[in-house]
Parts: sequence; structure tokens; C-alpha cells
Amino acid sequence: MDIAAIGNVEAYTTISVRSQVTGQVQEAFFHEGDFVKKGDMLFTIDRRPFEAALAQAEANDTRDKALLAQAEAQLARDAANAEYQQLTAERQAQLNQRGIISKDAAEQSRAAADATAALVNADKANVQSARAQIAAGQSAVETARVNLSYTAIKAPVDGRTGNLAVKVGNLATANNTELMTIAQIQPVYVTFTVPATHLPTVRRHMADGSLQVTAIPQDADAKAAVGKLTFVDNAVDMTTDTVKLKATFDNPDRRLWPGQFSRVTLRLAVIPKAIIVPSQAVQTGQDGQYVFVVKDDQTVEQRTVTPGQRVEDTLVIEKGLKPGETVVTEGQLRLEPGSRITTDLSGRTGGPGRGRGGRGQGQGGQGGGQGRGR
Repeated sequence: MDIAAIGNVEAYTTISVRSQVTGQVQEAFFHEGDFVKKGDMLFTIDRRPFEAALAQAEANDTRDKALLAQAEAQLARDAANAEYQQLTAERQAQLNQRGIISKDAAEQSRAAADATAALVNADKANVQSARAQIAAGQSAVETARVNLSYTAIKAPVDGRTGNLAVKVGNLATANNTELMTIAQIQPVYVTFTVPATHLPTVRRHMADGSLQVTAIPQDADAKAAVGKLTFVDNAVDMTTDTVKLKATFDNPDRRLWPGQFSRVTLRLAVIPKAIIVPSQAVQTGQDGQYVFVVKDDQTVEQRTVTPGQRVEDTLVIEKGLKPGETVVTEGQLRLEPGSRITTDLSGRTGGPGRGRGGRGQGQGGQGGGQGRGR
């Protein structure tokens, strides 16, 4: 059971390659239209400004580390002095209590100890500031290093390169100038639409397993590619009463090309032991659709049939025929029930009064022949 449609090939991924830093394009390592692998070098941007920025950031980081060492040394010296001043103040207080020294001398010693303690707190703040400055400096170094790495532009995916928009020597603006595009075509998508009336059937068969989709590109070498249905749109297009579907193809030979139109066949189910006949064998009369069946005595019998799914130029017959029976495919207007014919299964064309026969078979097979009315 198949559904035919016209589809459009889409790239699996399309990447717009842009520079993440501003600089002059120095070199391109590919030709337009080349296939590239993920990680392949595409462009280089002038490295010199970014190397200088990295060297400056590293120098600032070294300076900040030296300032931190100086602040820590100052803190250690002031902390030792503060400890000495504290002990001195305590001794001076004891001497004052014993009346050996004046109260004024004891208070001066206590004031000196408090001043030294405040200086230690200031030194601690300087040490914390120096450490924060080092953290900022290391971030600046990492930023400069990342910017330097951006001067080498590599392919983010496997794919085919497009038109080179910026030539070597031109200035590339960060996150603005598109250098080129890469289209990933292995795998590739084919998007098509089917009438919304088929949506319940498609969803039912998708629940049973993956559905096979065949795409034949519109070119001279009409070789079919086989893929799987991977997407059903979440809404029906009310203007056309269709639903969009998308199939994924491995595309190993790269025959499916983005933007190309193709004839698509969605196979919903395989009907086992189906009886099929050429579509021209089925005629329409007042009592419905019928075929002329050739009996053993070479006479024809008009038999009502129930046709089912159309598969290219053949029809599945659900009722009315048995495997192996021969049907007339041409000249039915010259025949009537009981007409005697002579069959010629060699496939030669017939003259006036001839009917051409085809043999209905099971398992999707079919045969052909001709009949001459008598």
C-alpha cells in the first residue's frame, strides 16, 4: 500500500561559517564545493594582534602574582609587629597597676597595639584584593587564549562547502561576516506532503514500526534511494488540507542533492499474496468495475471486481479474481461475454478485433498476453 508524492530534498544541517573574532583572512584551505570532514581547517585569521593580547594578559598575570606575594609579606610583617605590640601593651598595663610606670605610658602602648592591629586588617584586605586581581587576570589570559584559538576556523560538521563569500585578504567582522556555508548531505532529508485523509493511516502504521520511503530524483539516472519516515508535522495545513512529512536517507552515494525535487513513494504496508493486474484491464460499467476473464475454453467472462490500492501502473484486486487467471487488457470495447478469443502471450500487437490480455498473479507478480476476438 503506497502513497505517491513530490518531495524536496533538504540538507540535514546547514551551517553558516562566521569568524568569532575580527581580523584579516590570511588563508583558505579548501576549494568551493569541496567535501570536508568535521575538524578540517577552513580559514586562518591574522594571529598577531591576538598573540600580543595574550602576551600582555600573561604579563599582567605575572605582575599581579608578584603584588600578591608583596601583600602577603607585608601582612606577615605587620602581623608579627602587631603581636609584639599586643604583648608590650599587656606588660605596660601590669606595670601601671603596680605603680612602676605612669598611666599615660600604658595608654600610649595600648594605642600603638590597636594601630598595629588595624594595619594588619588593612593588609588582609590588600591580600584579598590581590587575589581577586589574579583571578581577573587569569580570566583575561584565558579569554585571550580563546580569542587566539578562534583565528583557526575549522569545519563544525561533515558536509559540502558552498560559495566562498569572503576572499583571502579581506576583513572578517566578528559574528557578522559569513565566510561560507556547509551543507551536511549524509544523511539528508526529503520533505513531502500527503493529503490529510491519509494521516490516520500513516500514524497507525508508524506505531507498528518504521515506514519505508523511496525517493527517485528527477534526473537522467532515475535510481531510487530508500529511507525511513522520521517526522510527521504537528498540524495540518488548512489552506491545502495536507500534512508535511519528512524522511531521512543515508544518501551514501550523494545522489540526493539539497533543493532537488524527487518523486516520493511512502509505503504504508505490504499486502501479502496480493493479486494485481494492469490498471487498463479494469473497466467501469453500470454495475461497477469489471474485467474480462479468459476461461479455459478461450471464451471471455465479464466479472465484477473490487479494486484496491494502485501501485504505479497496476491495481490490487481485493475481490473477483484468483491467482493465475488471464484478463484482457486491450480491446475490451469489441468484446462481450462469451466471445471466443485466441491468446498470444508473446507480446505482439494485435490487429482489428483483437483484445490484449494480462494474467493476474499473486505475490505482486503479473503477466501479459493478447487475445483476438472471434
